[in-house]
Amino acid sequence: MNLLCSLVDLYVLAIIGRAILSWFPLDPRGPMAGVAGFLIRITEPVFAPVRRVMPNMGPFDLTPLVVLIGVQLLSRILLGC
Repeated sequence: MNLLCSLVDLYVLAIIGRAILSWFPLDPRGPMAGVAGFLIRITEPVFAPVRRVMPNMGPFDLTPLVVLIGVQLLSRILLGC
């Protein structure tokens, strides 16, 4: 259980990191491009289905917030974290 809770905590950090990095323009050849690419690869499989059902909020993407709340709720209900 502790390992799964730790993995959930790491995923939450990845979601937060991706949200923060989305606020800044990144150079595709810059040092943070690899980090951003990694965060996108591990969060997009969860973000994409949520984006499809969420209404368009213009320039605001609330997907990370919705996923963050969902991951936290599921981890507390299923794992007791």
